[in-house]
Amino acid sequence: MNEAIVLINILGAAALLLWGLRMVSAGVMRAFGAALRRWINKSADSRLKTAGMGCVVTVALQSSTATCLMAASFVGRGLMSVDMAQAVMLGANVGTSLVVKFLTFDIGPVSAILVLAGVGLFRSGSGHRRHWARVLIGLGLMLLSLHLLDVASEPLRQSAQLRQMLHDLDGAWLIAVVLAAVLAMLAHSSVASILLILPLAAKGDFGLAFGLALILGANLGSALSPVLETGRENPMFRRVPLGNLMVRAAGCLAALPFLDTLARGLDLTGMAPIEQLVGFHIAFNLGLAVAVLPLTRVIARVLAILRPEVAGDADPRQPRHLDPSALESPAVAIGAAAREALRIGDVVETMLRHSLEMLRDNDGRLGGEIGRADDVVDALHEAVKLYLAQLSNEDLDNDDRRRASDIMTFVINLEHIGDIVDRNLKDLAERKIKRHLSFSAEGLADITALFALTQDNLRTALAVFMSGDARLARQLVEDKAEIRTLERNATEAHLQRIGSGRRESIETSALHLDILRDLKRINAHIASVAYPILEHRGELGATRLRIGAA
Repeated sequence: MNEAIVLINILGAAALLLWGLRMVSAGVMRAFGAALRRWINKSADSRLKTAGMGCVVTVALQSSTATCLMAASFVGRGLMSVDMAQAVMLGANVGTSLVVKFLTFDIGPVSAILVLAGVGLFRSGSGHRRHWARVLIGLGLMLLSLHLLDVASEPLRQSAQLRQMLHDLDGAWLIAVVLAAVLAMLAHSSVASILLILPLAAKGDFGLAFGLALILGANLGSALSPVLETGRENPMFRRVPLGNLMVRAAGCLAALPFLDTLARGLDLTGMAPIEQLVGFHIAFNLGLAVAVLPLTRVIARVLAILRPEVAGDADPRQPRHLDPSALESPAVAIGAAAREALRIGDVVETMLRHSLEMLRDNDGRLGGEIGRADDVVDALHEAVKLYLAQLSNEDLDNDDRRRASDIMTFVINLEHIGDIVDRNLKDLAERKIKRHLSFSAEGLADITALFALTQDNLRTALAVFMSGDARLARQLVEDKAEIRTLERNATEAHLQRIGSGRRESIETSALHLDILRDLKRINAHIASVAYPILEHRGELGATRLRIGAA
């Protein structure tokens, strides 16, 4: 029973440490995510500057894994080269070792002060203040967890069985590397795994060389996690974590034969075991950065061979801009969702063009293109909705909340337009082709004009969606009225041709009227993007009914 309690206490302290790491990372990303991404991207003209920025960002985020996923997303979207991303990771690995050094300082009651200040700030503020509060609370919890871990592991360190096991394993460096790598991989953090190892080293229950092997394993394991997490991403995205793993594995293999020599050298410093291990951790990552930084281009070429791009491999139904790592920064995530919504708009515009070509040119092959495009619209619409749903509502200010709602509404309307084109306009065109029908010259001209105005309105709607321009929004609403007039005039002209006995008009009457009706419905969905903008400015009436009308 005592052993079970000790294990529960240790696991609880470890969980608190991981939660603290998570809170710091989330708070920094939500407060400064956009700025951190911008700084990394701007530093990509010099490998040394890029490595330095990777170090700074990792110290801020307390996680090299978060930095790795951020750099990988840049590469996957073509915003950064693979060799510069490897430079980012070399700096990130140095940064994460500095975080371990900071957390080993004995700073007394600071943890309680940080938690108290964080809770006070969280209760008294909102927006950025709450993000800062998370950072303070997270740091406080991390420091508190280290104290709890030290207390909880004391019975374990006094255990004769554990000391005997560690004594028996001393010298089995490969086993030490594997054990620490598994621990770091499960914790998704070299920081957490090393901080779990250090209390055992304080008692001197194993030789220094064995402790150095554990540090190597922790470095290796933390590089494995991003590789596993990005296994389903595109090859460009996967190159960054794979390159980081290769560099760390090479460093481990190079250092492993010299652990006895390194241990003897560290013994000469007279430092305590914990200081020796932390010093080795920093020196290992700093040495890797110095040795590998000139070779990042070579590594990038090797990665291009190991993870080649496959022509035509990109699935159009997969989102291109919905970066999962951006969810920690609401402003960045909302911008990503807006770009994906624009992509949906481009696909819908293509569907409209193909439907007109089917009606005008009797090209039945375009029906398949429209169906596949609608599948893309449906998939991307669902992806954007799920992506925005992952944003925490309490972390959004009023402007972000309104923008997220506008994006959701816009993609829903685009999906409805896609359904109208696929299920109605495409079916009408296929019926016309199957029955060998032809519109009258005047009827086709009316339909073509309405299609052209619809496509123009969609392009205007996309511009309004991104810019929020009130002038364009008013134009869009005015064009909706013009569409109603054009549809009504086209309908009346069509009925006059039927009354005069025009054979083409009589044969295509149902098709013609249905097409006009569907285009009118599509324009109603298009114009909806203008309503939130005009409503926010107080330029939209509550009803079209005239006051006092009988």
